[in-house]
Amino acid sequence: MSETAAGPREIPDRLSSPIQRLTGSWETLLLAVAIAVFFVNTMASPYFLDPWNLSDATFNFTEKAMIGFAMALLIISGEIDLSVASIIALASTAMGFAVQLGFDTSALVATGLLVGLVCGAFNGALVTGLGLPSIVVTIGTMSLFRGISYIVLGDQAYTGYPSSFAYFGQGYVWWVFSFELALFAALAVIFAVLLHKTNFGRAVYAIGNNPTGALFSGIRVGRVKFILFLLTGLMSGIAAICLTSRLGSTRPSIAFGWELEVVTMVVLGGINILGGSGTIPGVVLAAIVMGMVTFGFGLLNVPGIVMSIFIGALLIAVIALPRIWRRISKGTRA
Repeated sequence: MSETAAGPREIPDRLSSPIQRLTGSWETLLLAVAIAVFFVNTMASPYFLDPWNLSDATFNFTEKAMIGFAMALLIISGEIDLSVASIIALASTAMGFAVQLGFDTSALVATGLLVGLVCGAFNGALVTGLGLPSIVVTIGTMSLFRGISYIVLGDQAYTGYPSSFAYFGQGYVWWVFSFELALFAALAVIFAVLLHKTNFGRAVYAIGNNPTGALFSGIRVGRVKFILFLLTGLMSGIAAICLTSRLGSTRPSIAFGWELEVVTMVVLGGINILGGSGTIPGVVLAAIVMGMVTFGFGLLNVPGIVMSIFIGALLIAVIALPRIWRRISKGTRA
């Protein structure tokens, strides 16, 4: 990624105090926004503070955030996967077909995970093996995977999932804390450690900043990117399990449009869309912000199309505003 494409990189000031670095971070801004949205929702609806309503609000972001964690690493490496929602549809269709064959809950979970991994491997092989642009490949597989679901299902729906399967999307670990929320928290910790505390995470940052330099430094760039596509497919399979369990049925339109929301969540979390920078805590905060905004709109009976407009406008703003701010700052200094 060149400086002309993304602007000059900021070198962190190690002489500044930890408090100065904290208050100047994107994560701190997101935390302030989350608090503000929470109070606005509290004033807008008397039902918002009900513990069960707050628990229901988590379903607006947990499944998307699971994919967002893997997507964050993929975008940091300089790639992207726009087929994640279609992978959910295909994995859900495969699980629904398995139900008709009499598979039990453990086999259904294995089916969802396997389909996610296969789809991720297919994307990764095309990108790393043939050297094709990931955005082009995943736009193609986005249509391919969902198209297969439509061919299999048409206007029909798969139902009849086992009662034990419902726990993944409807069960609670303790009081109002759902299984999905607990899984979201566990995955956030795992991906934070993977990205920020391991050699693999440092390799992801290095590839995103300079893939050629990373290659000459001994990093197996192709293998790392392939693993990231596998992770994204796996997380899409996990999201498919949770979403299908929560809905109790499978339709080919399941998770339609989620790829836009996942990318918006990741970019809002501070992940550079051109690669090379970003953090998992930022993605966690962005997921919470988007979840609360969506839930607040729902409590106010805001139409779904308005939510779609908001998400699209938010994605454009998050990408455009930093560049506009840099240009204004350069003009002021000049």
